[in-house]
Amino acid sequence: MSGFPSALAVNTGKVDALLAWEGSEDPVSTCVVLNDSPVQELTDLEGKTVAFADQASSSGYFMPVHMLQEAGLEQGTDYEAIFAGGHEGSFAALEQGQVDAACTSIMLTELGEPIFPFADGEWRGVGESAPMPVMGSVLGSPELSDEKRTVIQDAIQAVFVEENAEALGALGSGFIGLPVSVDPEPSVFDGFVEIAGIAGVKLEDLE
Repeated sequence: MSGFPSALAVNTGKVDALLAWEGSEDPVSTCVVLNDSPVQELTDLEGKTVAFADQASSSGYFMPVHMLQEAGLEQGTDYEAIFAGGHEGSFAALEQGQVDAACTSIMLTELGEPIFPFADGEWRGVGESAPMPVMGSVLGSPELSDEKRTVIQDAIQAVFVEENAEALGALGSGFIGLPVSVDPEPSVFDGFVEIAGIAGVKLEDLE
């Protein structure tokens, strides 16, 4: 799971984080516009329509909403938000002219086709989000036996290594090479609380 869904899940107390990949110092998200768009910076999205992947997406919702809030734009007041059901859906909405911008993961813009449908010169990135404190985690039942828990932790770490980068593709590119914590404390997800609140989600209220 990516950072925010992990934080939401762990906060319920019904799952444990078995592994957590620490965040990097790189920005996570950007808002994509077509190259001929009049939008040059985030503040130009005032009064515009912005596509997000879905309401549980770290890079396609939580981090971009935080980025826009930092630029002085409040969702529902300064811009209209639509949820496209996924990153590819938000790209399609932008391509078809249904929205003015699509907010997504910077990593996806670097992967190119077929995931990111725009060629060089057809799009621009507007703004960059903050980094995430945790890039993602592996979650499990608190009832896992110690033996099974250890097997899963060891196996996952053995898979997410550089020699498997090509086979894993986009799934591995956001995690390989990052430090990983085994049996991380729930507090590692505390950095998500403020950002989630900006998006209208209060982690402490979830059950």
